Amino acid sequence: MKTRSTWLVCGVLAATLALLFVVSLCAGRVWTPWSAWVSNGADPRWAIVFGLRLPRTILALLVGGALGLSGAALQGYTRNPLADPGAMGVSSAAAMGAVLTLYLGTAAQASWTLPAAAMIGAGLGVAALLALAGVTSSIVTFILAGFVVQTVCTAGISLALNLAPNPWAVDEIISWVMGSLADRSVEEVRIAAPGVVAGCLVLLTQGRALDALTLGEQGARSLGVSLTRTRLLLAVGVALAVGSSVAVTGVIGFVGLIVPHLLRPWVGSRPGAVLLPSLLGGAALTLGADILVRLTPAAEEVKLGVATAVLGGPFFLWMLMAMRRRLA
Repeated sequence: MKTRSTWLVCGVLAATLALLFVVSLCAGRVWTPWSAWVSNGADPRWAIVFGLRLPRTILALLVGGALGLSGAALQGYTRNPLADPGAMGVSSAAAMGAVLTLYLGTAAQASWTLPAAAMIGAGLGVAALLALAGVTSSIVTFILAGFVVQTVCTAGISLALNLAPNPWAVDEIISWVMGSLADRSVEEVRIAAPGVVAGCLVLLTQGRALDALTLGEQGARSLGVSLTRTRLLLAVGVALAVGSSVAVTGVIGFVGLIVPHLLRPWVGSRPGAVLLPSLLGGAALTLGADILVRLTPAAEEVKLGVATAVLGGPFFLWMLMAMRRRLA
């Protein structure tokens, strides 16, 4: 029954994504009708649709899916409902790697160094998080481990801002920290897509291992699951997916925290069953949020990372309060 429910939820999410995809190509300060889509360049708005909004829409799908899936995988591995790449410092670690290339000027000389540094930073961040928390950690231990990773990475980014050699470097660093999909092009899609796709494929293969871990370490081993291999593949998958995302958009938080919790009532609490719906749900949430920030009446577009933080902060607080009531 749960399997049928999972596929039904995936079908609904896929249909929602298709609708949001069309709306995303239309929505903005300038709304584009269907006639502009088929004008083949005759209408000036054709360039807006396919030159600006299409790459932005594809990036929203890639980044949102990567963050939603990474959050579900981390929550399943640690059996901790508060695990999330943004809240636990993994996104900040990736951002610190990207910021270092901006600070040192290597990104301007070789563009491939920025996504590579972001992936390495994300990998080190998730490895540090899992090492500090442990596979059987309590919720408090995991929160403290994430706080340590987040604090160290934030301090590194702040130091780079403080010692930045020029104002342009400061502006670039701030844009990565706040997170945005504005003014992205096909080049950013080419940078992010390989890592995101590879990382998501790795994480989607870990459903059986995550399900086995619900029985504990001994139970998982008795089912033939290698904890070392699972931990390594999880670190690689999250590093590729989150690192590639942060490399082109900066830090977009709370997507991986919110989406799995919204979907578990519909697909069940089995970690493996939440993975694919979280990928689709993360893409839908991020694309929907990006459409909303484009429609804000402010003179300057609200950063997407700020918008998700506004949504995620109260949700995170509500979760903590609900857990406190259950433990009381």
